[in-house]
Amino acid sequence: MALDRFFRRRRPQQQASTDAPELWTQCPACKETLYNRDLDTNAFVCPKCGHHLRLDAQRRIHVLIDHDSFRQLSGHLHPTDPLNFQDTEAYTARLSRAQEKTGRPDAIMTGTGSILGVPVTVAVMDFAFSGGSMGSVVGEEITRAAEHAAQAGLPLVIVSASGGARMQESALSLMQMAKTTVAIEALAEKGLPYISILSDPTTGGVTASFATIADVILAEPGALIGFAGPRVIQQTIRQNLPEGFQRSEFLLEHGMVDDVVDRREQRQYIASLLGLLMKRAVSA
Repeated sequence: MALDRFFRRRRPQQQASTDAPELWTQCPACKETLYNRDLDTNAFVCPKCGHHLRLDAQRRIHVLIDHDSFRQLSGHLHPTDPLNFQDTEAYTARLSRAQEKTGRPDAIMTGTGSILGVPVTVAVMDFAFSGGSMGSVVGEEITRAAEHAAQAGLPLVIVSASGGARMQESALSLMQMAKTTVAIEALAEKGLPYISILSDPTTGGVTASFATIADVILAEPGALIGFAGPRVIQQTIRQNLPEGFQRSEFLLEHGMVDDVVDRREQRQYIASLLGLLMKRAVSA
């Protein structure tokens, strides 16, 4: 009888609100369930296996730039659809969905700030926005960031996370490869350092342009880095690829990147590096 009263008195549990914040994240590598607050304090690196989870632009700024030092430069440019492109759906519909998802006009955030007190201009790509693809707005924002760094006498730090050129903009997207490269040359002419951080993934036209022409190229552990994807390469050459092909550690071993740096150590590493490079630039 007591059990009967117990079950009669139990109220049905209310369904969780869809607006409630997620508290847990599963590590894609080791499948460990991680408390988001612990992830946040660990720079979104799995404390069990060391896997570097992907970051959106806002979280990347939070992890890399000194607290309250970031001043945004980007956000005023919005992509258009000059080709009236449509595949399974209109390009404008894809843009609207990505903008609603990320809360920004395109796959880039730029600004100024400091890293352990060292002033920098920074550009961060957002893979959550259409795979971090580079269209006209991304190319223009990176160009403006490089020009601002040159005018202000600041070093430039770019964090890449991209599937490459945005096919919906066709040749207009491919033109950004040359455009960003030329803009970054202005930094070299003034002797200002440019550091590129390659995160997972960095591929396609981004890898073939501004991401790999830096004075120092760093990569995060386990990041996929390359032009074409490994599956495409394997199907093209009809050969098995080496283990770890196109991962950051493989690229370091073969001289394609200068170092592989754990995200939790990047601020100290970059600040020390910029201190040396800027001192050399001033003395020159």
